[in-house]
Amino acid sequence: MTSSRVMQWVTGSFEILLAIPLLGAGIVMGLYYVPLFLMLILHVVTLVLSSSNREPVFGSVLGIVTSLVAWIPFVGWAMHLLSGIFLMLIAAQKIRKA
Repeated sequence: MTSSRVMQWVTGSFEILLAIPLLGAGIVMGLYYVPLFLMLILHVVTLVLSSSNREPVFGSVLGIVTSLVAWIPFVGWAMHLLSGIFLMLIAAQKIRKA
């Protein structure tokens, strides 16, 4: 398993955690929105690793957008959920050898 796949699983799991309505909001607001900044950094790292391994990057791009707009109440919930699902689906795909 490549490091980009590991990062996709990690960031996808964190996004799903933040998508849990009261728990995710409590984490983000209780820590003064710092988790959104940390997720932004993790998504950028995942994007760089995925692009260097020629793997799909749209999950990481969606995660970056999520980190930027997640402070909007219902939009943030939907974006965390979509980002987590896409990242985990990408991480679970078979590796294609070209």
